[in-house]
Amino acid sequence: MRFSRVLLLLVLVVSGPGVRAQSPPPVAPVVTPPPFDEWLTALKAEAIERGIAAELVERAFTGIQPVEQILERDRTQAEFALDLEAYLKRRLTPQTIRIAQQMYTKHRDLLRKVETTYGVSSRIVVSIWGLESNFGRFAGVRPTIPALVTLAYDPRRGAMFRDELFNALQIVNRGDIPLEQLKGSWAGALGQPQFLPSSYLEYAQDFDGDGSKDIWKSRPDVFASIAFYLQKHGWKAGEAWGREVRIASLLKEATLAIPRREAGCRAQKLMTEPRPLAEWKKMGLRTTADAALPKSEMPASMVVAGTRTFLLYDNYEALLGYNCAHSYALSVALLADRLR
Repeated sequence: MRFSRVLLLLVLVVSGPGVRAQSPPPVAPVVTPPPFDEWLTALKAEAIERGIAAELVERAFTGIQPVEQILERDRTQAEFALDLEAYLKRRLTPQTIRIAQQMYTKHRDLLRKVETTYGVSSRIVVSIWGLESNFGRFAGVRPTIPALVTLAYDPRRGAMFRDELFNALQIVNRGDIPLEQLKGSWAGALGQPQFLPSSYLEYAQDFDGDGSKDIWKSRPDVFASIAFYLQKHGWKAGEAWGREVRIASLLKEATLAIPRREAGCRAQKLMTEPRPLAEWKKMGLRTTADAALPKSEMPASMVVAGTRTFLLYDNYEALLGYNCAHSYALSVALLADRLR
């Protein structure tokens, strides 16, 4: 195995005093936007320049105003407001686990076809589907255009959501879904996979072959779209996401001196520079079953949360590609493990 395939990365997610690994990004300097009507006029003109039909632009923006509730939700996301243990307790309830098993059994044949096609674990697909949409019960009820207008006008992440707004208009403009049916989450995420419009345009799949990429109602399209997204973000067929391990207190202290990464998303920047697995084994790293780690392992990172510690392999970073928060990625991974 090449050296690059036996590297170990470390992330500390510590509850209580000290470093909060999943705190929100630093608040950007306050920028005063132009008056909303002036801003909206420029937005409409740019939409038409981008090829969106003028009639659609007029319908989409008539009477529109920023929605204060959306900004409140944006500032209080659970992935950043809760520590890891509290987040897992909220998301992985006994009812959620029970329904996940039922849905995994019910859709086993379809999930097997999706896994064969894309090489992504069907357990992971069910877990993401369950946590994003409550197993298909919620695909979003909030009109998407007002939500994205609100976030695009807000200076904090305005540039990102301005692009997503144009992408949402493009979805309607090309006939994928009527404007009045374009609904999703408070953040503009669409359908059961909760894709942002840019992700829909790039990753949505027509797995049932009906000519429509229906991530709102078609289970084949929903499962395939989630799997395709993970495949394109680096998921490797047949490999695990990680495992729970035991780590000696001396090792915990030693990791504090290891430099963190300088590139990547928020969660990835909390990871240390690579270390060979053999180096960690010498420090006494073991599985939770008190068995030694196998001789051959995939690349891995580590998360320490209270008394729980996880080794995280390459596939875990594909989960971070879906949502760059360790609390979210671990909730998906642990729910998938319960389906074994």
